[in-house]
Amino acid sequence: MTTLIDDKHVHARVTSLAQYFYFYMALACIAVAFLGFAPTYFVPMAAGKFPPMPVVHFHGLLFFAWTLYFAFQSWLAASGQMMRHRTMGMIGVSLATAMTISGFLVAVSAMKRSAAIGMTDEGIAFAIVPLSGMLFFAVVFTLAIANVRQKEIHKRLMLLAGISLLDAAVARWFLTFLAPPGAIGPPPVFITIPPAFVAYLLLVVAIAWDWRTRGRPHPVYLYGGIALIAVKLLNWPLSTTAAWHSLAGGILAMAQ
Repeated sequence: MTTLIDDKHVHARVTSLAQYFYFYMALACIAVAFLGFAPTYFVPMAAGKFPPMPVVHFHGLLFFAWTLYFAFQSWLAASGQMMRHRTMGMIGVSLATAMTISGFLVAVSAMKRSAAIGMTDEGIAFAIVPLSGMLFFAVVFTLAIANVRQKEIHKRLMLLAGISLLDAAVARWFLTFLAPPGAIGPPPVFITIPPAFVAYLLLVVAIAWDWRTRGRPHPVYLYGGIALIAVKLLNWPLSTTAAWHSLAGGILAMAQ
């Protein structure tokens, strides 16, 4: 009898974890985003030491709001409130659209600041990191919306989109503790690769969960993960090409 009760408790815990797995992953994304930006944004802002840059503050508000929205939507789905989940979906579309526009504007603003201190080429090279990241997020989010009725595909695409945004948060810790004293301007593009791979460990967790519950990773994680890694690795060589400098330089020239 005791064994039967224990088995029921174990089964209940496993069922709960399976039901709320994506909600827990969304909470992990919130934690990474908040802790990642704490030393370079949240703490200085609370102390009144962050420069008044409206476009950056609006950008930060949008992106942190996204993590909260993602967690809330994941909770609605896990708790069976699907009608409310679908109703809230249009907020996500509007938020993702605003994030994409904001990400572009912040990248352009960063190029302008680099140019102002005589580091135009470095700023143009580094711009490939946020711009390619926003493009990847926008494409994956669009695919998630297109597959909204295929819940197994939809929820994995949404998680992939969320994880793709976290490399910037992890990179803040690398810059805070590993950047040489007195460094100014954008870092070299290759510096962004290690923190990205740390952030992508959340994707490894999702793949491991699929392996445990499905016996194999879902194609979204396989093909999406390969695409995510490929974009990050290709940033480095592409950032030095004449084609990229011509494209990003043209954007910078129009913004001046």
